[in-house]
Amino acid sequence: MSWIKVGAVHRLLDAYPRLRVLRVRGSMDTLSFAPVRHAAVRELAFETGGLGRGILAGVVASDLPALEHLELWLGVDRYGGDITVDDLAPLLGGATFPGLRRLGLRNAEFADRLAAAVAAAPVVAGLTEVDLSLGMLGDEGAAALLAGQPLTHLRRLDLHHHFLSAAMADRLVAELPGVDVDVSDRQSAEEWGRFTAVSE
Repeated sequence: MSWIKVGAVHRLLDAYPRLRVLRVRGSMDTLSFAPVRHAAVRELAFETGGLGRGILAGVVASDLPALEHLELWLGVDRYGGDITVDDLAPLLGGATFPGLRRLGLRNAEFADRLAAAVAAAPVVAGLTEVDLSLGMLGDEGAAALLAGQPLTHLRRLDLHHHFLSAAMADRLVAELPGVDVDVSDRQSAEEWGRFTAVSE
């Protein structure tokens, strides 16, 4: 993925005013996204091994009234991922995209801290799906999710590719009845530690 050069993808939204889905995959080397107004786009996704805070800032500053699905693959510092939990505060506050129903903060190196932030985030009350998959989530982050605001209104909670103990995975499923909780693809840490699903 780090070899895919992308460019200024906001220009696609300028060029196609009726575009409804935009999914971007590639490296931070050439990726940019300036604030834009687009009345039609419903799904926006950035799949990277490391997402820069400049992309996040451009997204959050955009006027996207129809947006229902936002997916950010946060990645690792080595491949340009410099977003922090604090940087995500405007998005997690819930006012940026009031129509948002599905939020993916995936492939995160800081998945436990991210889960704790999501557990208290106002945006969650309006969501039907939360996706924290592909990252380094462990028992600490999962416990924070369960200790935070109620999540039983969700249709789906995607945590696949994780580092949870079997007991914690079972607890998540048991304590969120009626929610499709995906705790598949359990990983084991390497000698150097945990890893995201996608980096290079």
